[in-house]
Amino acid sequence: MSQTVVGVSVRGIIAFILFITRTRTGNMPMTRRWSIARELFVLQVLVVTLLVAVGMAGAVLLARDDARNAAIEEVTAVAETIARSPQVADALRTPDPTVRLQPYAESVRVATGTDFVVVMAPDRTRYTHPNTRLIGQPFVGSVDAALDGGTVVEEYTGSLGESVRTVVPVRAADGRVVGLVSVGITTEAINRKLLRQVPAVTVATVAALALAAAGAWLLSRRLRRQTHGLGPAEMRRMYEYYDGVLHSVREGLMVVDRDGRVALVNDEGRRLLGLAGDAPLDRHTDDLDLPSEIADLLRSRRTAADEPVLAGDRVLVANQRVTRFEGRILGTVLTLRDHTELRALTGELDQVRGLTDALRAQAHEAANRLHTVLTMVELGRTDEAVRLGTAELALAQQLTDQVVGAVTEPALAALLLGKSAQASERGVEFVVDDESRIDGQPLPSRDLLTVVGNLVDNALEAVAGTDPPRSVTVLVARSGAEVVVRVTDTGPGLTGAQAAAAFDRGWTTKQQGRGLGLALVRQVVERYSGSYQVSTGAAGGAVVTVRLPVPG
Repeated sequence: MSQTVVGVSVRGIIAFILFITRTRTGNMPMTRRWSIARELFVLQVLVVTLLVAVGMAGAVLLARDDARNAAIEEVTAVAETIARSPQVADALRTPDPTVRLQPYAESVRVATGTDFVVVMAPDRTRYTHPNTRLIGQPFVGSVDAALDGGTVVEEYTGSLGESVRTVVPVRAADGRVVGLVSVGITTEAINRKLLRQVPAVTVATVAALALAAAGAWLLSRRLRRQTHGLGPAEMRRMYEYYDGVLHSVREGLMVVDRDGRVALVNDEGRRLLGLAGDAPLDRHTDDLDLPSEIADLLRSRRTAADEPVLAGDRVLVANQRVTRFEGRILGTVLTLRDHTELRALTGELDQVRGLTDALRAQAHEAANRLHTVLTMVELGRTDEAVRLGTAELALAQQLTDQVVGAVTEPALAALLLGKSAQASERGVEFVVDDESRIDGQPLPSRDLLTVVGNLVDNALEAVAGTDPPRSVTVLVARSGAEVVVRVTDTGPGLTGAQAAAAFDRGWTTKQQGRGLGLALVRQVVERYSGSYQVSTGAAGGAVVTVRLPVPG
């Protein structure tokens, strides 16, 4: 029976697995792909069913062994009790032992529930048997050990079929073996007793399956919510596509969960934020070495749209928003674009545009002066026309000669001349300090243009709208192993708090949140490990001094 139960269970499980395999491999049509939750549920049910089936088969085998052992113990005890009975030994000495032993054996058989009680002579001749026709015939089975005074226990197919039997000796008072007693229970009787336990085992098995299926269903339901009903192939494809996109986009991306822990940073994000390629994730943003403005933005969780921020020596444009799913806040997503090169090019373009406007204005003024000189010539006032033209030419050439003579770096010289034109157009006196001197190219042109251009622009903005006289003085000189840039204006000056915050990103006296000029200057200073200082001039106004060490 146990082999049948195991065989049926295993065959059923194999058939179900083959069905699932055919379904998943496309041999049978499916209305839709199975989700990972459903596959896990089916797998759990299969595993639990297999375990329960194996457990049930094991329980049946154990119960069968227990029943066999119990039967052996029972028949052995009955046989030994009969063999030790004095009336059995006395009956064996009579001429016809069957007369006395047959009723006794049958009463014991019925009372103990055994299938046969056979008392026999040492030569195997039966004196008792449930089938009276077999009395007097030889006993079929092993008796040698019992004749030697031992006990025989065996499974044997005799006249009543397969049975579990015991053969024990009957001893006389002097110890001689005068007979044998065999008691047995048929295998069919043992199986009937075992079958009476099947309902209880079945109920326990069904209960275990139901409990396991309920647990698997609850787990799969939770998993379905977590995976949104996606299947393994869909999840794998989604991961491959998303991973490819995240590694290929040229925008930096950082995802932070509700607890402020970093959930994701792509390659570009690591590069822009200066994070090591192997820096572990799942850390709080406060534990990462992030630029201060980026850390403040992440900590605030506010919405930001195309907001410029400084990250080391880079100018980044940040966009941040809170992400939600089904009304739940998941965290914040920060995207970053590198605008360092664009800002530098924009600054240079603004300088070129300013120079162009100044040249246009100068051309207009020159045309006016030329018309004036021509008109004076036509009026016959030649001497006055010559004096006017000579004075204007000397004034224009004086600044050019001063700048070109002091600054041999062409880009910086052009910048100073352009700023002079801008200042003239705004009604501001632009002065290049006589001590200015730059020979060669001690620093890259772009860095010098960034520092000088932004300092001069801020000075021009500071004096704009103030009462005359309005002037801006510039000193650019190499002093030993450093380049000194000093810009002095006659504007309203800066308070102590304003001077301390002047080089922070977003600070400005015009419109809060737009100042980048002095912040870019600070970037250059920090990159060269230089210094900057803001003080008040002798006649009021602000004096900004920047010192940049010359690389060795």
